Amino acid sequence: MFSRYFHDIEIAIESLLDNKLKSSLTALGIIFGTAAVISMLAIGNGAQQEILEQIKMVGVNNIVITPIVDLTGNGENGESSEEGTENGNGETKKEKYSPGLTLKDVEAIKKIIPSVKRITPEVIANSFIVQNGRRVSAKVIGVNNDYFELYNVKFEKGAVFNEFQAEKGIPVCVIGANIRSKIFSNIDPVNQYLKFGHIWLKVIGVLEKTNVSLSAADNAGVNLVNDNVYIPVQTMLLRYKNRALVNSKSLSGGNSFFGGFFFSFSGGQETSTSNYHQLDKIIVQVEETEQLTTTTEILSRMLLRRHNNVKDYEITVPELLLKQQQRTKDIFNIVLGAIASISLIVGGIGIMNIMYATVMERIKEIGIRLAMGAKKTDIIAQFLSEAILISVSGGIIGVILGVVFSKLIMKFADILTIISPGSIIVAFGVSAIIGVFFGLSPAKRAAEKDPIESLRYE
Repeated sequence: MFSRYFHDIEIAIESLLDNKLKSSLTALGIIFGTAAVISMLAIGNGAQQEILEQIKMVGVNNIVITPIVDLTGNGENGESSEEGTENGNGETKKEKYSPGLTLKDVEAIKKIIPSVKRITPEVIANSFIVQNGRRVSAKVIGVNNDYFELYNVKFEKGAVFNEFQAEKGIPVCVIGANIRSKIFSNIDPVNQYLKFGHIWLKVIGVLEKTNVSLSAADNAGVNLVNDNVYIPVQTMLLRYKNRALVNSKSLSGGNSFFGGFFFSFSGGQETSTSNYHQLDKIIVQVEETEQLTTTTEILSRMLLRRHNNVKDYEITVPELLLKQQQRTKDIFNIVLGAIASISLIVGGIGIMNIMYATVMERIKEIGIRLAMGAKKTDIIAQFLSEAILISVSGGIIGVILGVVFSKLIMKFADILTIISPGSIIVAFGVSAIIGVFFGLSPAKRAAEKDPIESLRYE
């Protein structure tokens, strides 16, 4: 029995080889449909991986509180608004005073809200670090030890700040992987010193390198730690800059000169005297995802009360934003995958049409085979084999093209693509099934031909 059907398959192969051009054109729909499905799924997997990495970098269940700074310098609240503004009646109305975001807010949040798991402040300075004649631009951030657990940051060597260093503002630091490679490429950086401003900082830890490369990462709440230097927040406030101790009227601009060293704080965002906030950011991590919404509402009411009903802060939940972004991308990828799948269906319809035409062209051949003793199952096996061979060969070529297209997209479009074995199996499996499904009807029609009528057909 097997040799009989094997003979039917041999006849199908001979027929395809005798009509190479027609067979190749028939397979084009399957080829490009399979390639499109693999490429689209690779783009979708890459987008999903990127979002997961972003979620890791923003930490899980985090709430970010940032100050609202009046960049015009006119002052809407806080110290810069003490002189007041005119209301609609021409009378001078004194604005309410707000202390801005301070360490006291951090302490109050940690003490009062039970759902808070970790909390860390951030005070940021963008400038240069110096070591052994090398001058490297870097972001120096004042934090506490919760920061490293909150952002899932791992240490390559060294350790976090100890209690004495954190409380007393000792000049120590933890550096990112890129800082290490730039200024400590040939030596172990732990227990070495680097200079930031007028103070030498002792390196006590080195962070593992992260491979996340994101555009507009800061806007998503993502910290790319490779180029950062971390110091205790008390070290930043005691030895460098503490805006809570400085009267804004005594400053001539947003940039300050302390100890003979020029700073541009908060990533260059503070361009006037209006930033009276002691902290550039507060990150709060809650115990469970379900507590994010309620904790955000409580935080908003609590801070509004502490800031004398002055809304000089903004609260965002990066994880929820990223998950919404992931949902949007998932919908987009489903649409792209559906469009790509249509190509496979069109390819299957093309196979069916060509096979119907082939049956009509080869009626005499069918009649001769039936007259010589071939069974209907032999005719079905022959024509079904042709359809399956076209779809399977098209699927194999499509898989190869899909992998190539995915690589080219990643190289030239700078879009992360991840080819999974599952996507290849799905695309190839669907192409094979299409061959069976759309090839069965023409094969049955060929088998139902009457041998006598077929022999008389001109």
